[in-house]
Amino acid sequence: MNCYETLFVVKPTLTEEEIKAQIARMKEVLAKVDAELLAEDDMGMRKLAYPVQKNERGYYTVFYYKANGDAIAEIERNLRINEEIIKFLTIKYTTKKEISEFNKLAEKAAKGNSEEA
Repeated sequence: MNCYETLFVVKPTLTEEEIKAQIARMKEVLAKVDAELLAEDDMGMRKLAYPVQKNERGYYTVFYYKANGDAIAEIERNLRINEEIIKFLTIKYTTKKEISEFNKLAEKAAKGNSEEA
């Protein structure tokens, strides 16, 4: 299993419940492809660097997970067909140095979520 980080941005026009539903939907996709979700980082509403689909802002969420390479195609397909997600980015960590950095990021995100709860 490889280490991955996926950032996705949800439309700012959605209500808080709809945003949570989109995040839950992506968690279901990860579970369906047997990806192990290590941490989730809700970055909240932020200004985009440039307008995307006429949106100036978006709700950012990052997932840190381990998955097989063929699972990524299914995850990205679901992100692509979801009209509420305006952009996404998946990063694969391969070298030892990258993986150690990935583990630090995932730990930090997990600690941040446990403090909020």
